[in-house]
Amino acid sequence: MTLVNDAAPAVRSTGRKFRAFTAKHLDELTARAGLSPEQRLATRAVATVLPFRTNAYVIEELIDWSAAPDDPIYRLVFPQEDMLPPEDVARLSDLLRKDAPKAEVEAAAHAVRMKLNPHPAGQMELNIPSFGDGKIPGMQHKYGETVLYFPKQGQTCHAYCTYCFRWAQFIGEPDLKMAGDEPTALRDYLLAHPEVTNVLFTGGDAMIMGEPVLRRYIEPLLELEQLEAIRIGTKSLAYWPQKFVTDPDADDMLRLFEEVVESGKNLAFMAHFSHPRELEPLMVAEACRRIRDTGAVIRTQAPLIRTINDDAATWENMWRTQTRMGLIPYYMFVERDTGPQDYFAVPLARAYEIYRDAYSNVSGLSRTVRGPSMSATPGKVCVNGVVDLMGEKVFALHFIQCRDADLVGKPFFAKYDPDAAWLDDLKPAFADRFPWEK
Repeated sequence: MTLVNDAAPAVRSTGRKFRAFTAKHLDELTARAGLSPEQRLATRAVATVLPFRTNAYVIEELIDWSAAPDDPIYRLVFPQEDMLPPEDVARLSDLLRKDAPKAEVEAAAHAVRMKLNPHPAGQMELNIPSFGDGKIPGMQHKYGETVLYFPKQGQTCHAYCTYCFRWAQFIGEPDLKMAGDEPTALRDYLLAHPEVTNVLFTGGDAMIMGEPVLRRYIEPLLELEQLEAIRIGTKSLAYWPQKFVTDPDADDMLRLFEEVVESGKNLAFMAHFSHPRELEPLMVAEACRRIRDTGAVIRTQAPLIRTINDDAATWENMWRTQTRMGLIPYYMFVERDTGPQDYFAVPLARAYEIYRDAYSNVSGLSRTVRGPSMSATPGKVCVNGVVDLMGEKVFALHFIQCRDADLVGKPFFAKYDPDAAWLDDLKPAFADRFPWEK
């Protein structure tokens, strides 16, 4: 199949060049949201700790400025004053107010970052494999069949989500960054590990790269018979769908997707949609159509985020719309234990209620979605529900993925706690320890 002559319909934003907005634009943008000078200063203070980046498409097409700063898309991309402890915001605000030296501000921001668990689930300590002469930069191998790769050129996004658990990738501290630039090393590692059947390109956002750069990483993998699937984790369909319709290399990118499919591999486009409004623009529908026409499969996922999508109707709307567009609902995640988790986290009991209520109102075609799932240190833990068992109220859970493959799919139980928001908040029920605790 060929897409070169496909003409894009008359959709909004065609031909508009990508324009990024960063922390230096925050005062102007937050003024548009109606924030007072002190509130704008506090927002800038938070942005010294957590990254901020958005673009013209998000600002003009997705945010309802008449509802800002309470608009969910605004909250999705703009720092909020109460994301950090008040004393930290006050300290950083004072430094900005008196125009303190950049080094002093950065030192204070670094101290706050180190309290925010910048690398959850043992990412830096447990997941980076050794091979040949040492560890492979930019690679994670947490589960036997799947390798994650973080291309060096993909370590940013078209816009940053305020909830992002990989926020440490974007703050300019090299010791916290995962990035690799050795496609050959990736290929050689896979050849030495025939158990690996899936490679996931992630970041940042792999789709921030141009086609020639992404091709450097993907082409060496196409002849590996062991690989069944290549996955691309991305928020680009929500934040810059022009990537696949009107950008200069859109057709070349789609040809690359075709080549992956024609090699006999499943190309799984792991698209992040956090709110139904991200699915509304005509440009998104056209981008999805063009990607699917290459033979790629688009699967959708997002975390459950307080103040943004923490109600069943929002998820039901998303899953219904995605199914109608030919996308496959895949995961509802629990907000990870990093960054401003306390600001965004939804208790597990409430998370399950939201998932169940939304799940019960969609058809079987949308019930491909799994959740609520925690990507914790031992693996991906799914909350199956709250049950009364042997006279005790407990959470029923199971592993969707696990470092110990023998535990996958086996139920286990935790004492009910209405305030628990993460696996580490739970205590085992009917046992002295959890199954992974030796």
